[in-house]
Amino acid sequence: MGDYLVVGVHSDADILHNKGPTVMKEEERYAAVAACKWVDEVVPNAPYVTTVEYLDRYACDFCVHGDDVTTSADGTDCYALVKAAGRYRECARTQGVSTTELVGRMLMMSSDHHERGARGESAAGAGSGSMGEKLDSFVASSFVGGRRRSSVSRFLPTSRRIVQFSSGRREPAASERVVYVDGAFDLFHVGHIEFLRHARELGDYLLVGVHDDAAVNAVRGSNFPIMSLHERVLSVLACKFVDEVIMGAPYSVTKDVLEAVGHVNVVCHGSSDCQPDLDGRDPYALPKQLGIYVEIPSPMPQITTNVIIERIIENRKLYEERNRRKKEKAALEESMKNGE
Repeated sequence: MGDYLVVGVHSDADILHNKGPTVMKEEERYAAVAACKWVDEVVPNAPYVTTVEYLDRYACDFCVHGDDVTTSADGTDCYALVKAAGRYRECARTQGVSTTELVGRMLMMSSDHHERGARGESAAGAGSGSMGEKLDSFVASSFVGGRRRSSVSRFLPTSRRIVQFSSGRREPAASERVVYVDGAFDLFHVGHIEFLRHARELGDYLLVGVHDDAAVNAVRGSNFPIMSLHERVLSVLACKFVDEVIMGAPYSVTKDVLEAVGHVNVVCHGSSDCQPDLDGRDPYALPKQLGIYVEIPSPMPQITTNVIIERIIENRKLYEERNRRKKEKAALEESMKNGE
């Protein structure tokens, strides 16, 4: 739609007032948006209601939003002013992908979004460790009268969307130093982004392996991963530090992985605990044997997928109310869109 993309990110206080509690803190959200490969500039603490004056301040020709109407706490269309000035554009909203959707999956303990891979059926319900037990304890209270409290919409990826996210990808030159990292990258967050940034600094080309749903679930149990393989792959592809992605990479690093893009010079892992593969072996045995394994101190150990889930668990009532209010607002916004 344009040549330069400026993204305004609302503060925690504004979102709390107009929508409900955030999952990611504002500084985490600012950093996450800045790492998106399509973003040229981030504006922190952007107003919830966009004005023409604010567009002019950042030399923006127009404002873009999805085709769903968004309202402030008092029911006002957040984009009414720029619409009236003829400086508003719309793009189709991606169905099945939203913060509300992901929070809903955690609140209702669904594993319906998992894709069944070579390892067989999901192990949902078989909690692994303290986090798995905490999530499993959610199950009983997520049902009312034998039924789930809410339903899950499913994101259906297409080849066109994968091509869109893969734009600009290239093969590494023979002279380039290729770095490989792998993981679940579930609930893709600023901790992942900082790890990928540090890994990219060890070479010229960053190859990322994203484990499939069955592999992640076999190791972590419960309803992990929260995001499906395709959702996680697209999140990683959108990161500006990543050059290429292996979809459904094996949990253990193999010779095939090391030769996936011609050659891999370095294999990295964070300093967090590494779970063994199902057969008990070290998933990094081969790169260690070859002398190409490097451990990177986790740059943001305070931000992990578990920490984000803990926020949901500790504030469950708040997030349930957030989702309830969001549904009510969505109904109002849909009626506004249809001119009712």
